[in-house]
Amino acid sequence: MERIKNLLNISANLKKTVAETLSSEILDAAQQIKRRIESGGKLLLMGNGGSAGDAQHIAAELVGRFKKERKAMPALALTVDTSSLTALGNDYGFDTIFERQVEAHANKNDAVIGISTSGNSENVLRAVNKANTIGAYTIGLLGNDGGKLKDAVNLHIIIPSNDTARIQEVHITIGHIICEIIEEDL
Repeated sequence: MERIKNLLNISANLKKTVAETLSSEILDAAQQIKRRIESGGKLLLMGNGGSAGDAQHIAAELVGRFKKERKAMPALALTVDTSSLTALGNDYGFDTIFERQVEAHANKNDAVIGISTSGNSENVLRAVNKANTIGAYTIGLLGNDGGKLKDAVNLHIIIPSNDTARIQEVHITIGHIICEIIEEDL
């Protein structure tokens, strides 16, 4: 029981720290995404492993609904097309799987979220760099010290932890907050 309480408290304390230090960045991310959706753009998301799951989860909340009935919003997780992922991985290498999709789908009116607990996922970094070249607005949901992605994105939200599980718990909480703000404001 104590171990469980301790883990829950570690997660809760990290979220409290994020609430005190990163609320402005989270609001900025939500507003940037909202502006792009309002102007006909879309949200593209990507990540590996658990971060891939978070990308899909956030996209689904916007395409479907988060808390209320409303018009579907354009959001796409670049982690779900297994034919594209495996073809790109096989033909060009794993590091290109998101970059090529950004090249195919992104435009200057879009927002692109790269999710990486280390901040150093090469395939996410390459995709963010491609999105920047296109002129899309880039956001990093990161952990640790932000890694290479910290300097590559327009806006970084770095969870001050090196515990992957705790970082992912905060990332999905931030995703939910962003979805709620966008849904309420649109």
